[in-house]
Amino acid sequence: MAISISLVLLLLILAVIFLRTGGLKISHALVCAMLGFFLAGTSMAPTIQSGLTATADVVSSLTP
Repeated sequence: MAISISLVLLLLILAVIFLRTGGLKISHALVCAMLGFFLAGTSMAPTIQSGLTATADVVSSLTP
């Protein structure tokens, strides 16, 4: 567990750096995809899932 959390933090830091520079390249997109993959395996995954579901429900309830 400690290895996956440290790897998630490293990938998160790299993703933030890549997004701040403004040039998201293929290698940067792969880092972001790996971040998502490893983040899904942590204990934060259910919290993130419920937050995304709640956000989707709010957005779908809006009427134009």
